[in-house]
Amino acid sequence: MNDVPGRRRGWPVLVAASALALTCAGVAGVAASAAGAELTRGPSAAELERAAAVEVARRWRVWPAGRIFPETVPYPAEQGGTERARRVGISPETSCDRAVDARLRAALARAGCRGILRATYLDALQGVVFTVGVAAFPDRAAAASAGAALPGGGRPSPGLRALAFPGTVADRFTPAVRQAGAARTGGPYLVMVTAGRVDGRPAKAAGQPRPTLYAFIGDVADRILAALSTPARPDCSRPEWRC
Repeated sequence: MNDVPGRRRGWPVLVAASALALTCAGVAGVAASAAGAELTRGPSAAELERAAAVEVARRWRVWPAGRIFPETVPYPAEQGGTERARRVGISPETSCDRAVDARLRAALARAGCRGILRATYLDALQGVVFTVGVAAFPDRAAAASAGAALPGGGRPSPGLRALAFPGTVADRFTPAVRQAGAARTGGPYLVMVTAGRVDGRPAKAAGQPRPTLYAFIGDVADRILAALSTPARPDCSRPEWRC
């Protein structure tokens, strides 16, 4: 019997097609398996780190004001032990320009200042009034750049403006009353503090400077900054996290 040419050539074609189909199926299976693994795997260490950084950067916007500025803040007492400063009030304004002296505005703007939150406190002995300002920036480097523009040596100017509240013990806290300042940076935040006497005594009339009287304001800045800038462990199942 004579072979049919077309029939002999059909077998290799069918075998090749079958092999190609199996190869495609294998590739599809591998792809599906990889896709499934990608969808079901947990977040990587790098993703968790990014999520934590995003959450820290959003705190100044999403945290309640009373969480950023607690009703009382502990600090080391001059004579030893621990005392607590009590909050007088919190400003509703967040403008960077309105919160600092004019000579400091350009430096904060160059660093990308996003907003400044302010609150005023009274020390435990009710002799010192001070304002705490939390300035938010795009990142750590920007916050550090802004902090470098502040004066050293505990000088209050140019710096954070005093925040007075009429009808309270802080109603006489004006820029002229400021006698000391402090600043700390951490993460995307710059925390500034400016302090003076409750009686409204101008700095130039305060007599001999007493650095120890205002030494505690640096500790207050440290505490408020630590709460804001310390990353938390991400929980990707909760809506406030972006993993």
